[in-house]
Amino acid sequence: MSPYRGRFAPSPTGPLHFGSLVAAMASYLDAKAHHGSWLVRIEDVDFDRNIAGADHAILQSLQRCGMHWDEEVAWQSQRTALYQTALDQLGDHVFACSCSRKEIADSRLRAGLSDSQIYPGTCRTGIVNNKAARAYRLRVPDGVAACITFEDRLLGIQTQDLSSAVGDFVLKRADGFWAYQLAVVVDDAAQGITDVVRGADLLDSSARQIYLLALLGYPTPRYLHVPVVTNQAGEKLSKQTGALAFDRGDNDLLQEALIPAAQFLGLSFSTMPRSLPEFWSGATDLWASKLAIR
Repeated sequence: MSPYRGRFAPSPTGPLHFGSLVAAMASYLDAKAHHGSWLVRIEDVDFDRNIAGADHAILQSLQRCGMHWDEEVAWQSQRTALYQTALDQLGDHVFACSCSRKEIADSRLRAGLSDSQIYPGTCRTGIVNNKAARAYRLRVPDGVAACITFEDRLLGIQTQDLSSAVGDFVLKRADGFWAYQLAVVVDDAAQGITDVVRGADLLDSSARQIYLLALLGYPTPRYLHVPVVTNQAGEKLSKQTGALAFDRGDNDLLQEALIPAAQFLGLSFSTMPRSLPEFWSGATDLWASKLAIR
């Protein structure tokens, strides 16, 4: 096997909250338990949502927690030429689409289909009525070829039918921004990522990414999806649901953030650590034991 290479890839839409810390910690611990490399990549291609200075605040919080990356930080905004090359490489698997979200929903409603978000294939054979292209989509297969199966290291065997569950999905958006699915696949391949450890809210994206990896001739990493932190209303903890920064600049991160995050991941210390080095040493051992990493 190739030497382990993992990553944490936050979006700079605000400071890290507790849910982000859990995802960062899981990826960091997995890399350290495998004696591998841990990279940080800033996923900033959704320019409308970026907040000035959030990327550097994220990096400072990681360092204050004692999480240090092993190579230079990468910014997706500096890698857009790679995404265009990949789009070109996909050739006939990609088609231009003129449909708005409302048109997609209306088309499915008229056809009596339940999920209004799944693309109905309107522009698969070409844009009609001289309408302008809004986005570029990947043509997903039908039948057996649409069923993607993989083993999640924590959740076990996962299967998704791309045709019925997702449909032809966007690679380049109507606003000209690169879609997450393409950017993350290209970056993981370019950085030699062997293991993707992230929140279970992204589990649904894995089949699309595995299919894209195969089309582009890239190796498929191993996947591990950890539970998502939720608020009292049962919603995923996020900036959109009012999640607050775990790092206020002067608070005790060990007691207030790191130990609770480790406990959320199911790690139980027999003796509570009193310093960052003690915490990371103990947490890495506990993670290795939990995941049977040797």
